Amino acid sequence: MYVIFVVLWVGMRRTERLFAIAELLRARRTGIKAEELADRFGVTVRTIYRDLDGLRAAAMPVIGERGRGGGLALDKSYSLPPVNFTTREAALLVTAGRWLERTRLMPFVETLRSAIDKVQGALPAARQWEVARLVSTLTWIGVPARLASAEVRAAVEHAWVHDIPLRITYDGARGITERNVRIEAVLLERTMTLLNCHDLDIDDKRQFRMHQILHAEVLPGTR
Repeated sequence: MYVIFVVLWVGMRRTERLFAIAELLRARRTGIKAEELADRFGVTVRTIYRDLDGLRAAAMPVIGERGRGGGLALDKSYSLPPVNFTTREAALLVTAGRWLERTRLMPFVETLRSAIDKVQGALPAARQWEVARLVSTLTWIGVPARLASAEVRAAVEHAWVHDIPLRITYDGARGITERNVRIEAVLLERTMTLLNCHDLDIDDKRQFRMHQILHAEVLPGTR
């Protein structure tokens, strides 16, 4: 019983620390060193790096900035100022988001799901019930079945957002090939997702069907 209590207590401390680190990074305009975070929270630098890995796993974009005032910081595109939605606005956003999520066409399904959850969760309880009622009266018919794996979607999203090269294993008309590409545009066609890319191997433009990508990863050194 004592061991269980200690484990729960340590877990609660780590959870509280993760929230505190997230809020600290969110509030700062300049970076902070890992050593400073370790001193502030009374833990080792190694523990701080494990905490930062945990935040990144939860889709919080912690990055390292160089130069004066550098250090650990949140990507500046991460958060937005407070926004007030009416019930109708929130219902339409949530409904449209859920439809896009269920079409399975978009590479960034997980990010979309997280954003929609935040919009819905930020509403007062009464508005949440109203949004849920409105959403329940809408039905999706003819949802496309062609989808890429979660691993491929994550790599495509990362490469697209950060404009960095991507290595893909593609099952196309010429069989299975490996290509190094840079995504220039994402097209959501009625039944599939198309990636307009610059093929770095042949220095030419090519189009790929996302559901035919077997494997994808950002090129080493470009994260």
